[in-house]
Amino acid sequence: MKQSNFRRYFQFFLIILAAGAIYPVIYLRTNYQVTLLEVFDLSQVQLNNFYSMLGMAYIIGYIPSGLIADKISAKKLIGISLIGVAACGFWFAQIPSAGSVSIIFFLWGIFSVFTFWSSHLKVVKMLSRSNEEGRFFGILDGGRGVVEAVMASIGLGIFAAILGNSELMADKQAAMVAVIYLYSAVVLAAGILILIFVDNDEKLNSMSENSGERSENEKFHLKDVGKLLKNKYVYLMGGIIFMGYAVFWTVYYIGGFLQSNVGIDAVTVGTITVIILWMRPVGGFIGGFAADRFGRTKTISFALIGAAVFLTISAMLPVSSPQTMFAIVAVVLGIFLYMIRGTYWSLLGQSRIEVAMMGTAIGVISFIGYLPDIILPQMNNFLWATFGDNGGYNAYFIVSAIFGLLGVVILTVYAKMNSKEKKMEKALEPIQEVL
Repeated sequence: MKQSNFRRYFQFFLIILAAGAIYPVIYLRTNYQVTLLEVFDLSQVQLNNFYSMLGMAYIIGYIPSGLIADKISAKKLIGISLIGVAACGFWFAQIPSAGSVSIIFFLWGIFSVFTFWSSHLKVVKMLSRSNEEGRFFGILDGGRGVVEAVMASIGLGIFAAILGNSELMADKQAAMVAVIYLYSAVVLAAGILILIFVDNDEKLNSMSENSGERSENEKFHLKDVGKLLKNKYVYLMGGIIFMGYAVFWTVYYIGGFLQSNVGIDAVTVGTITVIILWMRPVGGFIGGFAADRFGRTKTISFALIGAAVFLTISAMLPVSSPQTMFAIVAVVLGIFLYMIRGTYWSLLGQSRIEVAMMGTAIGVISFIGYLPDIILPQMNNFLWATFGDNGGYNAYFIVSAIFGLLGVVILTVYAKMNSKEKKMEKALEPIQEVL
């Protein structure tokens, strides 16, 4: 392996580590919600309010995150983000008051999106070559899943070792604090490694050894945003990610569906959802390599159709069917969901966006694409109120399948438009050479 490739892959590994390490401490409720409520003396409403605030901070931060990613070195922004999240984690470990926890969540929202989101995607785009972007973004999401799963496994082991069978609040607090310290320490270490080993934007851009789009060294100017907003691919990508992310959101409801609708016991449901979590690297890797082998739009369309089919099967399968069948459907669905999540950002390389404005473009696309974070909870409140607890899951899965098919339609438009422009450019090449 050439030295330049080794350095490129090593930096890519550090970005994967950063992306996988930064969010688990923020989303501790995934595995420890009841213990969090008890240790921090919070109500369910308070905890939901903290995460609602986090979601709003995300949406508000996406576009500005792109602007600063084009003005400030991405590696500095990523390093600041990780160190900031870690510092808030260490503060969180002190079991502060509810008012302080509210501030911590707000700061987590700033550090994990405003200074991090566009920056880390921009670095991946610069590190990957034109024929590698599908697999790089697939490996990013799959690798992130591996980091999260490993951290969760180690954290759960520590938590169980400290708590044991104890019901004492002191033991619960000690176990919870140990997990928070572990997660925060990993984030801090990742931040330090990023600041030491990742190159600045200019060197990263030249490292990819691409021509044209990858050798763009113009400085970003705010006035150029107008040109970006005229790029139809920005809105098409936003729509594709919106639909893909809306479909992906069903992963958070699979466990509840299996327990409430199918009647599978909590322990078995927990086992199934852990298996689905480990499908993230599988889906990410499969999706990434398939995108480079068969085409990005074809791969994402296939994943969306696959997810739509299995969501429909989940909703329509009689509850009297064997529970094993539901479990298999859920795991296969998980693979398709993580294929979607791992590949839709690979379209960046085909979207005719200058490197100088890449961060801003990511911010605008993210603002559109991640609106489901705000929309879907309200939509689900309506579906559950209309169809009841059991019917709500089925209705939600069917609506999500429709989102997937709409995503395929947008992808088809995107692919045809892209193909048409490429043919036009190829036809104009002889004329440009003469001129």
